[in-house]
Amino acid sequence: MKIPLVILLALLAACASAAAALSTPWFLALAVPLVLLTLVAVHDLVQRRHSVLRNYPVLGHFRFALEALRPEIQQYFIERNFDGRPFDRDTRSIVYERAKGTDAEEPFGTELDLYRPGSEYLTPSMAPRPVRTDPPRVRIGGPDCTRPYDMSLLNVSAMSFGSLSANAVLALNSGARAGGFAHDTGEGGLSEYHLRPGGDLVWEIGTGYFGCRTDEGGFDEKKFAAKAAHEQVKCVSLKISQGAKPGIGGVLPGAKVNAEIAEVRGVPQGKTVVSPPFHRVYSTPRELVRFLARMRELADGKPVGFKLCVGSRREFLAVCKAMLEEGTTPDFIIVDGAEGGTGAAPLEFADHIGMPLGEGLMTVHNALVGAGLRERIRIGASGKVATGSDLVKRLLQGADYTNAARAMMFAVGCIQAQRCHTNTCPVGVATQDERRARALDVGDKAQRVQRFQEATVKSALQIMAAMGVDEPSGLRPHQLVQRVDPHTVRSYAELHEWLTPGQLLASAPEGWASDWRAADPDRFTH
Repeated sequence: MKIPLVILLALLAACASAAAALSTPWFLALAVPLVLLTLVAVHDLVQRRHSVLRNYPVLGHFRFALEALRPEIQQYFIERNFDGRPFDRDTRSIVYERAKGTDAEEPFGTELDLYRPGSEYLTPSMAPRPVRTDPPRVRIGGPDCTRPYDMSLLNVSAMSFGSLSANAVLALNSGARAGGFAHDTGEGGLSEYHLRPGGDLVWEIGTGYFGCRTDEGGFDEKKFAAKAAHEQVKCVSLKISQGAKPGIGGVLPGAKVNAEIAEVRGVPQGKTVVSPPFHRVYSTPRELVRFLARMRELADGKPVGFKLCVGSRREFLAVCKAMLEEGTTPDFIIVDGAEGGTGAAPLEFADHIGMPLGEGLMTVHNALVGAGLRERIRIGASGKVATGSDLVKRLLQGADYTNAARAMMFAVGCIQAQRCHTNTCPVGVATQDERRARALDVGDKAQRVQRFQEATVKSALQIMAAMGVDEPSGLRPHQLVQRVDPHTVRSYAELHEWLTPGQLLASAPEGWASDWRAADPDRFTH
């Protein structure tokens, strides 16, 4: 049995103090530091701001000491804990500082290599606009939707209870309620921790149908309708694929499947949960479109959509044809970029499968525009959205709103220790260990989530104003520029083909014609 550090320090301090009193004062040289360390440990345990200190009193201060030695030492010791596509140091700093409510500005200019091929910049205007003080919202709900929802420009992306602790979910949803933005549940089911704070929810249904699952693992319409009726559930999203692991199901290790999670998901306790790679409810584009319409009926007219990491343009065009022939559309589509992160993805999937977010957004946007469907469907962007500039870029590439996962995890205290799958998260974010999870103070972290979201949207509005734009709808592809080589830059208007409304129906351009002809609403094919 392990002795807690604070008790061990207290015992050692008491012994040293007794030795100093009974034997020789020289023991005071040992007693005084031990007493001071004991006081530090007690303070660390009772404070609520730093989760890592609550789980690792005294020892956790070494991490903050390394951070203070930035940039070189911090970059070496901390960035190497991240995956192969980490946020850069400046991006992480912005997230942390905004979550804490402090100034994210730093002197001495940019550290980015603006002359590196592939680097991008937004174009400022010589006639900037006043910065809006009322952030715009996006109306989600097409002609078949009777209960539309006004979505914020930045929301909490899909992260499941089970993958995240109860306290992390409570903090995220409490922050969403305070800030007036939406919280995607992830595919792990609808738990009391999503519902209790009262924040707006996008209920995600994956291939495991957790929370609306039959005993055989199929989709249960009655369970779905009952839970979709919750007032906090504003939209329902069918997860087709996820950016970091398109084409395979999620995995929740058995060590995390306690009685509570088993109840929420409708699965056996203590057994590793593997979601199927495919859906049972459809096998063709037409069946997918019909099922989405059925979900909207069961949800009493609430907005319904789907999430995917784009792969084949031809397959997505087949879905567009199915929408046209069936005469119905989803209310929204969430495009998840291949650069997204998760603790349950094989490395080769994360690195080599699926379209990056920018290309996926432009593919979906142009396909819907060309098919004459864009006005009926809103597009969300999910994948490494962490700053105002990220948000503006995604709007330029075709999105109407954005979702953030990893940045929101930073806001609730994640230090990316990469222990998500081990149940030993040191800050209580990605664990079902109650002792570790208690270190995450819900009230404090909820404020951090709310502050981060508010500051990031404000930053996006400031950037748009600097570009001479009042509304997201005023953004145009020519306002985002990419360096092609050290001597050449091109705008997105020049680099990419942008379709006009109904162009695929009238006369598909050469670059799209073969895919449009081959797209079949009755089968998925590359």
